[in-house]
Amino acid sequence: MTDPRFAEHLAIFVEVVRLGSFSAAARRRGLTPSAIARQIDALETSVGVPLLLRSTRALAMTGAGERLFERAQSLLDDLADTHAEISAFDGAVTGVFRLACFPTFGKRYVIPAMQAVMRDHPGLTVELDLTERMADPVLERLDAVIRIGALADSTLIATRLAAQRMVLVAAPDYMARHGAPEHCDDLAGHRLIDKLHGADLLGWADLLGTPARAGVVFRCDDFEAMMGAACEGMGLAYLPDWVVGEALRTGRLQALTPAGPARPPVETGITLLRALAQPSARFRVVSEALKRQIGSPPVWRV
Repeated sequence: MTDPRFAEHLAIFVEVVRLGSFSAAARRRGLTPSAIARQIDALETSVGVPLLLRSTRALAMTGAGERLFERAQSLLDDLADTHAEISAFDGAVTGVFRLACFPTFGKRYVIPAMQAVMRDHPGLTVELDLTERMADPVLERLDAVIRIGALADSTLIATRLAAQRMVLVAAPDYMARHGAPEHCDDLAGHRLIDKLHGADLLGWADLLGTPARAGVVFRCDDFEAMMGAACEGMGLAYLPDWVVGEALRTGRLQALTPAGPARPPVETGITLLRALAQPSARFRVVSEALKRQIGSPPVWRV
């Protein structure tokens, strides 16, 4: 007789393999490692063969486990897609919404939007992955990702949330000590703040003609920290307006517009991406909440 909880046990098996341990899967699901182990035992009893080789140091799959994992991922993905598509028809806003975005953007704009959605829909829970990496909604089974900047060609479906503009900023204290650059050529003699990893992710080349190298005195991968460094007068920063808008409004930072070669304004999109052709009810309410939270024009625009 087929185990009536086969799909549930299968999902736990896949999560254990993906996360690499019973304890990691237990933390994700809010269970104990022993409860996870019992469900793996039940699955192995149901299929009649061992699936995992367990030791105190590592977890490995048997040949049967590798085959099951290969098949299980597509089966569970199909089930999740079917559930999302069917739920979209009756407008049910329940279950888990999984979203990934930049840490600073998530803390400032996504969390307040999620609070409003969850207040109106108590059956909804949210898993927010705050990450600098390029999260993939297909491979990572995310309902959506927020990407900022130019979009590469893909099969993902895009919902535009707002526009991002890059702004050259400095603290009044910095300009009192070092002066304000009157021309882009003057930037070479200033102290600069840049991203720690990546090739010119902030777009300094748009102002300097080349990526920032000489003159960089502070590097960091966190937008909030880079803005904080600028506010402390460490140097000039070239940051998105959604990062520095409030600091400009309160006078902690001032926008600089040095003269230079004519060039179009550096403006890119902030986009909500999904994989499913038919948006779920969860996606629709989250998308609308994000648009309300950001506003039009965006709340950060000065």
